[in-house]
Amino acid sequence: MQESFLDKKRRAANILSVFKKEYFGAWTTLNYETPFQLLIATILSAQCTDERINKITPSLFLKYPDAKSLSRAKISDIEPIIFSSGFYHSKAKNIICASKKIMQDFNGKVPDTMEGLISLAGVARKTANIILFHAYDKNEGIAVDTHCMRISHRLGFTSSFSNQNKIEKELMALINKSDWGAYTNWMVLHGRKYCFAKNPKCRICPLKNLCQKVGVEKKK
Repeated sequence: MQESFLDKKRRAANILSVFKKEYFGAWTTLNYETPFQLLIATILSAQCTDERINKITPSLFLKYPDAKSLSRAKISDIEPIIFSSGFYHSKAKNIICASKKIMQDFNGKVPDTMEGLISLAGVARKTANIILFHAYDKNEGIAVDTHCMRISHRLGFTSSFSNQNKIEKELMALINKSDWGAYTNWMVLHGRKYCFAKNPKCRICPLKNLCQKVGVEKKK
């Protein structure tokens, strides 16, 4: 029997209560001190691990601590510093362009609105949601990363496995707005501890009695 939306919403609430206990105080694993540093670190983290970015950013921020200094940098100055993040040429271009726009249009401050953030080079909704929640305590949406896509689909929360916009809309309809910002942090930690892409630890997962994927496997 297909799960109704109301039943799914109740199950989601139970799952989120487990997350809140299991991952109390969960926060982004990127290191930062200012909204600007978080913005740059998040742009650099695309298709790279937070661990790697945390090794890169100390040197970057020592030389370019704010939008003013980074807006004056040359791509050739930045590329050697961020080389190990991958796609270093486009990332160097994006963080310089974003810094220039912050100086020109936002008086040197990282914007605190979705509209303002997505106007910056290298920033889409995922990055904007991360900045809004962690830097400005705003829940405007859900940052859909690879962990979020994989786990949300396994839990039966979403119909799509890869369409980020569709996944975000489905999750926003299912989850209370007050939990939107933290949801991705819970997904990241859960994905690293139990719900691996390959060979997830379903037998010891605290969600084993609530996860749709486990329920399907039991019926086989």
